[in-house]
Amino acid sequence: MSDNNGGGSAGFFLAGLLVGAALGAVAALLFAPAPGEETRELLAQKGIELKGKAKELSDEAKERAEALEAKSRISMEEKLAKLEEAVEEGKKAAAKTKGELLSKLEKARSTEA
Repeated sequence: MSDNNGGGSAGFFLAGLLVGAALGAVAALLFAPAPGEETRELLAQKGIELKGKAKELSDEAKERAEALEAKSRISMEEKLAKLEEAVEEGKKAAAKTKGELLSKLEKARSTEA
């Protein structure tokens, strides 16, 4: 599980980098000497780009979450199967021991009589 932390950290870093770059671009546009119409057009363009990047990051996060869920489900199913197998082996061992003890008890009773 700890190997997933590295990928998550990289994803958060990338998201922070993209958001920071977008905010920097918006700030540069707001403070740059450009006509209002041009600035509004550039802001609209950057907004569309940021929306696309946010969608990509969201899709990537969703894919990673689904992959992690599937991996966890498989791991849990494997552990459950091992547990069920161990319980069955325990039941068989208990039944065998019970049979042996009952057999010894019968022998002990028959030798007493």
